[in-house]
Amino acid sequence: MNARVLPLRRPNGLRVLDLCCGGGGLSMGYYLAGFDVVGVDNRPQPNYPFTFHQANALTFPLDGFDLVHASWPCEHFAKVTAWRGRHDNHPDLLTPGRARLQASGLPWVMENVPEAPLRPDYLLCGTQFALKVRRHRAFETSWLGGGDLIAPCWHRKGLLAFEHKGERAYADAMGCTWMTNLEARKAVPPAYSQFIATQFLALEGRTAA
Repeated sequence: MNARVLPLRRPNGLRVLDLCCGGGGLSMGYYLAGFDVVGVDNRPQPNYPFTFHQANALTFPLDGFDLVHASWPCEHFAKVTAWRGRHDNHPDLLTPGRARLQASGLPWVMENVPEAPLRPDYLLCGTQFALKVRRHRAFETSWLGGGDLIAPCWHRKGLLAFEHKGERAYADAMGCTWMTNLEARKAVPPAYSQFIATQFLALEGRTAA
């Protein structure tokens, strides 16, 4: 996907920085909510659909953005890591990352797996957005959130689980149709961040796109 085929939306005049953006699942949600999006990741992201910088998310400048989102790597906390290796082999970037966001003075959002040490201001699942996939994710926000704003998740029998195998159907079910199978393994549905963005815009007294 590139700028010529991005979905239509109504810009809101705000800029969001997506740290540890990966293939851009959450970036797309912010875009759909009207934000101009800039992504940062320490690895190349050839299919990332917005402005991209390959850089260190812990040192990339935060100036000039209205909102900062960070999806610090989850391997240090994720239960699935124990199946493939050791948690100690993966650094905890969430703790220093949170400190940096708090010191910035900017509104911010952090996303991670539910077992990570986040305050779950929002705990989201694909079924809450009528997606045929579950992928539980916790969001901590600088505005403290309000996790009771949407219905609890409800899993259908046979629904694709968090422990996916990289199937094309999984990426499509999440709404990440521009990604490769490999990129989709760590992606999060755009619907999640579009919802988070609408909460932030309401707090700011703005209308979502």
